[in-house]
Amino acid sequence: MAERSTAAVDVADNSGDEPLTAKADKAAADGAAQTQQARTAQQQTDAPMSEPEGERRTSPSGSAPELHSGHKLARRYRLEECVTRLDGFSSWRAMDEKLRRAVGVHLLPADHPRARSVLAAARSAALLGDPRFVQVLDAVEENDLVYVVHEWLPDATELTTVLATGPLEAHEAYQLVSQVSQAMTAAHREGLAHLRLTPGAILRTSTGQYRIRGLAVNAALRGITSTSPQRTDTEAIGALLYASLTQRWPYENDAHGLTGLPKGVGLIAPDQVRAGVHRGLGELAMRALANDGATASRQEPPCTTPEELAKAVAAMPRIRPPEPAFTAPPEYQHTTYQQGSYGRTQQVRIPVPPLAPPPPPLQSRTGRAIKWGVAALLITALGLGSWQLADALIERSSGGSDNTGTQQTEGDDAPKKKSPVTLPVEAAQEYYPDGNPQDAGDVSSSHDGDSGTFWKTKTFIDGPRLAPYKEGVGIVYDLGTEKEVSAASLALRYGGDHTTAAVYAADSLSPSGTVGDMKQIATGTTSSKNLSMTAKAPVKTRYVLLWITDVPRSAGDGESGSGTGYKQGISDVRFSG
Repeated sequence: MAERSTAAVDVADNSGDEPLTAKADKAAADGAAQTQQARTAQQQTDAPMSEPEGERRTSPSGSAPELHSGHKLARRYRLEECVTRLDGFSSWRAMDEKLRRAVGVHLLPADHPRARSVLAAARSAALLGDPRFVQVLDAVEENDLVYVVHEWLPDATELTTVLATGPLEAHEAYQLVSQVSQAMTAAHREGLAHLRLTPGAILRTSTGQYRIRGLAVNAALRGITSTSPQRTDTEAIGALLYASLTQRWPYENDAHGLTGLPKGVGLIAPDQVRAGVHRGLGELAMRALANDGATASRQEPPCTTPEELAKAVAAMPRIRPPEPAFTAPPEYQHTTYQQGSYGRTQQVRIPVPPLAPPPPPLQSRTGRAIKWGVAALLITALGLGSWQLADALIERSSGGSDNTGTQQTEGDDAPKKKSPVTLPVEAAQEYYPDGNPQDAGDVSSSHDGDSGTFWKTKTFIDGPRLAPYKEGVGIVYDLGTEKEVSAASLALRYGGDHTTAAVYAADSLSPSGTVGDMKQIATGTTSSKNLSMTAKAPVKTRYVLLWITDVPRSAGDGESGSGTGYKQGISDVRFSG
């Protein structure tokens, strides 16, 4: 069973065909017929010439040949396990008894309507000889059967199985799209197309290389054709990259063990589906999927052929593999051999009687004198210390009362501390160091004093923390002149767990440095619609950056036109100092 999941028999992928339950019912219905035919098939295998030539049974036109485990093809390929029986053909794991290796075999009757196209596709694929594809080893028409023999890779894993555990790392996804696009470019130069590039058609070997199975043969077995094969294969590669980055299928229907996108929203960018997606690879997936009506990001033209996609991958900055985790070596332990006693004869030790214990210290006459002298010194030191401590306390109490009177006298004439005042905002501008603004046109609504207007962020799928997709979102406010800022209060659009924000002293409306280079004034976190932040000490600045790093999850908002997700809005900002 382990080999079935990793084998190179690509037709086991049932996405888009009849459900597995239907196949199981069909197999159960065929069980009785197979039991009766097994004896006859076994006799034919052992003595193929025992029946008259005119009485040889043939499979019905368009139905899968009724074969069994143990049947031999060309007295060489022994069928072992039926992997798929579908649409008039069957696929098997077999043993090449001549070379003693496992192979995969596709079988269909010679009168099948697609038998000739399958033979032609297999022979064309065999001529390519590219090691990036699972190789076709034989394509034969014999005894009313057409069969195609190809490689079987027991150490390879389907991409479907890999994605079931989670999305790929950026380096792995980069290797996938690079190797597959280059391989399909070479195939199309020879006039060959795949037309069925699904996660089940991609195998990852134990060395990390990707192999493509079913070139031309998969489509011929299923009768799939296309008027634009290069666009079809390019869009399929884009879907593979999208699924590798997000663990989601880029269409509304679930397929290949992956959940589809929400219905009615269309194709959305990978970084809107999962946080932390590599931006360059996400844009590349959208450019390849633009063939199906999607819009390529950043005004880049869509990739319509595997060659264009391969060139776009090559133009990207190289993505390095993640650094391997360092595991501390175990603590060094000496062994018996290292200690030098290995192989030596153990010596018998003769017990020695214990020596008489020495007398307790300071029990002699001299010792007692020393003890009494040390005790006298300690008592003298303690007395002097106590006398000095008492004298110091008396002086402090007498001096403190005089100082208290002085302070009270001075306090009556000292000016009272000023209460904080609201600092007016002269201008504001959105701050987006990554080049992606949130709501730049409504920045003024965050400080106009009208609670009915607001500035809002975009809606994110993951949260509350925006990183690593975005470090944060923010607005820079201009106070007109340098002023001491000691507090800030926010009126928020949405409540919930949770909102985290901070205010920083900036150098202009368009700060030149990063947030980490700025001086923080105050920070705070809240789950309500109000957030107050107070500085430990006032900071003198003209420009103040409000920087939000965490936003709560909220339901859809008809007034703002946003859907359900992690988001926040600001209806009023006030600074005081």
